[in-house]
Parts: sequence; structure tokens; C-alpha cells
Amino acid sequence: MRKLQIINILLIFVVIILAIFLVMAYGTKDNNAATEPVAENVSAVSDSAAQASSGELKPFDVVKELSAKPFMFFRENGGQILCVGNREQSNAMTIGWGAFGILWRKPAVTVYVSKDRYTFGLIEKCNYFTVMTFSDREIAKYMGHNSGRDGDKAKACGLTTLYTENGTPYYAEADMVIECRMMYSSAFDAKGFRSDVPTDFYEKGTGIHSEYIGEVVGGWKR
Repeated sequence: MRKLQIINILLIFVVIILAIFLVMAYGTKDNNAATEPVAENVSAVSDSAAQASSGELKPFDVVKELSAKPFMFFRENGGQILCVGNREQSNAMTIGWGAFGILWRKPAVTVYVSKDRYTFGLIEKCNYFTVMTFSDREIAKYMGHNSGRDGDKAKACGLTTLYTENGTPYYAEADMVIECRMMYSSAFDAKGFRSDVPTDFYEKGTGIHSEYIGEVVGGWKR
């Protein structure tokens, strides 16, 4: 009889211990559940803030930080965007030709514009130009297949025109902007062609190009 009582007491003790354990476990679960949404909300806010911050164009040192491959840069994403003009009138076009380098001890970007392009009349009057990159290939496609003579291409693409401190136009939606101050410009002269490469190219009827070499004076990227 005494042995049975001892067993019953032990069973009751075990039941009490299990009950206490279950109560503690349930309470911990409730506390975690209550705090999880708060943690998720904080994370969501932080992510949004990070995205907003990373979405802004910020100044960068083009000479030291540009990681582009020089032989591929102007061909990526269907071409890059050249923009010229002022606050009264501006235009952009897609360019697939260009070069980076050092000239007259200055970091330089060279771009080429055919005399047949609407942009030609503007860049001939400008002291600055911008070269921009876009991850959206449709921008380059539209800018390359439509003329500024027929309408506002930036507006058609849903782009926002802004201006640097020098009054050079660029688009807020660009992934990267490089601003250049014009150092030299000249039209190609057929007398200077030294191989059949340029000769064959212009025999197709394409308007001869002019080159524009600008000193890099500013850069912004996301």
C-alpha cells in the first residue's frame, strides 16, 4: 500500500513538472509571435530606406571608379545616350561609337555625331555634353530610331530632364551620368582616311561624322 502511494506521488510530481514546462513553452511562443511582426516591419522600413537611398544619383570619381570595359561600354544595352543643349532646348541620341582616354593631360571622353543627325546642330553650339547609361534597352532603341525633329524624345520615354551646375542636360532616370566640357571638335576629312575601313563605311551614304572630345568634369551613378 505504501509503495502505491509513493508511485502516485511521483506521478503527480511528474504531471506538475510537465504542466509547468508546457506553460513556459506556450508563453515563449506567444512572446515570439508578438515580436515577429515588429521585426518584420523594421526590416521592411530599412529595406525601403536603403532602396530609396541607392536609387539616387550620387557623385563619383569617374577616373578612379569607372569600371566599364572601354571596348564594350558604348555597345552595351543597345548603346549609350548622348545629351546636349541647354535649359531652352535639348536633345539626346543613342551612340554606339566613343572612347575613353587621356588627352592634353586631362581625362577625356570622345563621341561622334553625324551631320545628318538633329543633335549635330545642337552639339556644334554647346560647350558641355553628357553621356548616360540606362539598363532599359528600350531607351536606347527609341532614342536611336526617332528624331528630335519630330518631337520631345525624353518626354516620349517618360524621362525627367535635369541640369548640372553648368546647365548641361541629363535625365534623372539614368543609371550613370558623365559630364564633359568640350575641348575639341572637328569633322572627319576624307583626305585623312588611311585605310579602306572609313572609306567603305561612308560609301554607303552615311553622313560623315564629327568628333567631339570633352574633358570629364563630373560623374554621377546609382
